[in-house]
Amino acid sequence: MTTGKTFVSKHPLLQDKIGRLRCKNTSVADFRRLVGEITMLLGYEVLAEMKIEKSEVHTPLGLWQGHKAAQELTIVSILRAGLGMSNGFMALEPMARFAHIGVYRNEDTLEPVRYYARFPANIDRHCVILTDPMLATGGSAIEALDILKNEGAKDIAFVCIIAAKEGVGKVHKVHPEVPIFIGSLDEKLSDKGYILPGLGDAGDRMFGTV
Repeated sequence: MTTGKTFVSKHPLLQDKIGRLRCKNTSVADFRRLVGEITMLLGYEVLAEMKIEKSEVHTPLGLWQGHKAAQELTIVSILRAGLGMSNGFMALEPMARFAHIGVYRNEDTLEPVRYYARFPANIDRHCVILTDPMLATGGSAIEALDILKNEGAKDIAFVCIIAAKEGVGKVHKVHPEVPIFIGSLDEKLSDKGYILPGLGDAGDRMFGTV
């Protein structure tokens, strides 16, 4: 996987879906569906850089010589909002493993607080995709990447739907080798650390807890 880069999608279909996702009048059901569809489009981009190896397949008419994925794939969701991105990756690769990291942001200090982590065995050999719809201050992403590296993960990418420039800069400063795949890049954060214009709290909108 290519390291140390930031990829911001310019795909018109994805941008259209993100526009509908941002709208305050989008229903919970439509919000969930859009998150899955956007994730699938972003997942196509990040998985294009998976390691491959030569493969042979016997078709009904002959021998096909091509390639297959050389790594197992693990999708790691930052709870809780990251759960909403799982369906998009399941549609792309049903054989993927799914892991979870529980990190929440202290609303007073804006610092991440870890409360849960569960991973498959041999994650050091896997292609690991860390997911969270929003990359705001960067604290939760940095904490989650620290946890993954401590577990031995080496080939890691981070995927989010909307990011703030400040958060992207902080993640790259601490984890410069980790590529970040973004649906839309916003300019700034509010005083409370929310992305502007953003879309509000992704977890609340996804699970109907507004």
